[in-house]
Amino acid sequence: MAAGAEGLLGALVALLETHRGRDRAVRTLGYGCQLAGGALAARSHPAESPLGQSLLAISAQLSHCRTVLRLFDDLSMLAYSRQYGLGPKEEDPAVRWLSVASNVADQLYYPCEHLAWAADAKVIRGDAGKWWVLSTMLWATSLLLGIARSLRILCQLRRQRPKQASKDSLRRARVRARAEALTIAGNLADLCNAVHWLPPGVLWAGRFPPWLVGLLGTTSSLIGVYQTYAGAAA
Repeated sequence: MAAGAEGLLGALVALLETHRGRDRAVRTLGYGCQLAGGALAARSHPAESPLGQSLLAISAQLSHCRTVLRLFDDLSMLAYSRQYGLGPKEEDPAVRWLSVASNVADQLYYPCEHLAWAADAKVIRGDAGKWWVLSTMLWATSLLLGIARSLRILCQLRRQRPKQASKDSLRRARVRARAEALTIAGNLADLCNAVHWLPPGVLWAGRFPPWLVGLLGTTSSLIGVYQTYAGAAA
């Protein structure tokens, strides 16, 4: 029991020591607070649920914390985009170009969000709303491209499955298919929230209650934490 607890603590410390791991932890906690706070607030009048309002306030602060920390992500994203370039030539062309387009959307997302944050914080003069909308649209575009990329890879795995294959190759194919299926599920959950944060009149924009936003965000966050842990353990 003690060894298991020590191992869990070690894994948590290792997760929090990296920027990506810490972001995933803060994201999961933030959406979890929104899920719990939204559920409590929905069961009664907001004034009658101080705990629910407190959890929603914590969620908002954690979201703001992540926004500030992303001010330093541009260079790492640029380094990744430059390293990937146009993708390895042995990779499927559709997968390569979907990945390149997704990288472009992600690279443009950061400065748009920075400008939105700066306008909100009165660091610069300007309409923060339009920059928030643009950054959300870029995020949604990146998610759609990621979903299309994963679907393409799954189709390839089905077509390329040999009639006679070793157990090791079949195992690798199953692991890859499971990872892509999880990526699709996480991206779909995030895409639902991204559309919710677009201007009213766009599909279901603005129609989700806080608990549903929290549920979708928690789902995608837990998928991300699992994929990080599984990747580290592989």
